[in-house]
Amino acid sequence: MKTDSIWRQDADQTFYPTLQTEMEADVVIIGGGITGITAAHLLATAGKRVVVLEALKVAESTTGYSTGNLYAPVGSYLNVLEKKYGPETVKALVASRSAAIDQIERLTQQLGIDCHFKRIPFYLLTEYEAEDAFIRTETETAQAAGLPAYLDESKSALPFPISSAMRVENQAQFNPMAYVKGLAAHTAGPNCQIFENSQVTYVEEGSPNVVHTEHGKVRAKQVIHATHTPKGIWFLHTLLGPYREYALAVSLNSPYPEGTFWDFHAMHHHSMRTYVNDAGEPFLLILGEPHKVGHQEDNEASFRKLEDFTRERFDVKNVEYRWAAQHYKPADSLPYIGRRDKNSEIYVGTGYEADGLTFGTLAGMIISDLILGKENQWAQMYSPTRHNPKKAAGKFIKENVDVMAQYLKDLPYRSQVEELADIRPGDGKNIEMDGKNYGAYRDDTGKLHVVSAVCTHMACLVHFNKAEKSWDCPCHGSRFGVDGKVLEGPAYLDLSRMEDKPRSTNRYKKITSAFFFAASALVGAYFLRKALREKGPVQ
Repeated sequence: MKTDSIWRQDADQTFYPTLQTEMEADVVIIGGGITGITAAHLLATAGKRVVVLEALKVAESTTGYSTGNLYAPVGSYLNVLEKKYGPETVKALVASRSAAIDQIERLTQQLGIDCHFKRIPFYLLTEYEAEDAFIRTETETAQAAGLPAYLDESKSALPFPISSAMRVENQAQFNPMAYVKGLAAHTAGPNCQIFENSQVTYVEEGSPNVVHTEHGKVRAKQVIHATHTPKGIWFLHTLLGPYREYALAVSLNSPYPEGTFWDFHAMHHHSMRTYVNDAGEPFLLILGEPHKVGHQEDNEASFRKLEDFTRERFDVKNVEYRWAAQHYKPADSLPYIGRRDKNSEIYVGTGYEADGLTFGTLAGMIISDLILGKENQWAQMYSPTRHNPKKAAGKFIKENVDVMAQYLKDLPYRSQVEELADIRPGDGKNIEMDGKNYGAYRDDTGKLHVVSAVCTHMACLVHFNKAEKSWDCPCHGSRFGVDGKVLEGPAYLDLSRMEDKPRSTNRYKKITSAFFFAASALVGAYFLRKALREKGPVQ
């Protein structure tokens, strides 16, 4: 079994240089995933000088760890959103997502990108009769919103009993890593320079903005944070909940179903699809078992539960691949895409939940239109500056109470082991030494890797993720390798290694965090009070 994304086997390697100089551009894009490369392509094609800074490799972070599904429905469910926003917003939502899928298909065909793009049906189904009414309501909402949806009496092509199923025609699937790498290859050129292994360490805001990396910097009028969640400390982080979800790719002894399948149940939600690689080998992909980042004591248990779910329903020959992905849930159920503030030249796309490939493409479309001065019919609906206190209050308060609880739970610092010698190969533990808290991991050869356990974002204590061999922050979702390198999330800086000079900002960060959380609580109280005054339910 390979502990990596299945997409890598059919995606070309990239060899873009590392930024090692000072440059000027019209737009700097932080992040080389589907949001960043889509925006880069659209802007460069329009004549803008663009620089893309990718901390790792193009398309090999969040984008390369998705399931490669493209659909107009959303994980928050259309009928739930209709109750919150009304039918016109739902119509705009599905229209915008359908436009994003069309954009991917158009670029795939125009540029000849080999990424296995194809149109397939999407199913929302349930195994339980008690949830048939929800499926019917979702179908009716989808039809009213303009989607080609209907109740499928055949109950789909899955080899286990289905009580009811909604089928939506003309949705799509592809290999997301191959697509973004292919789009990057066609975009790189005189108007677009792409740099890999160029981790951004700081954004100096001004006129122009200056984006710093370890070995260089870029001056530009506009900056796009295309990093799944914005880098640095933003109020927007209080509106996002970071979640980890798990995926398997298995081979079967039985026929493979055609389509994208969502198995809906109040207690669980799973996504399933088939993928046939370049060699003609079929796989079934299953995604599920989400939990908040850094909150799972045993991450291996999530993989075990997912495998049990799969084996109970399919004739599994072998588990071939396994990996995990991250997403961010927005407080009011719609992503945040556009200018950070009114008249700001800092742009962001985040809060895609588990619908990131479609929303990421849409973000590239909206942000590029804003920068180019073009009208975009969906820009206002997704704007990060929109105000929906009544719709966001419940999730806002829940997420920030959880952040505060995580922050306080780990103070004072505690040790999970008494001595470094107590850490077994393949495991990582928090340990206090000389009044400081460290994360210590012992690899399979017995070598210790010791880093600061204080997240460089806002000083929460990171927890070890045994399944993925990473240090995960339970507050805002930053993740670090066992060597301390940032893997994803809002943190700019790596965790200090034990042999390095300790950072001197921990006390400052703790004070800053305390004020930040206090402010969050005050704003949350305002949202709640306003919602109650409007005599409507807090959702």
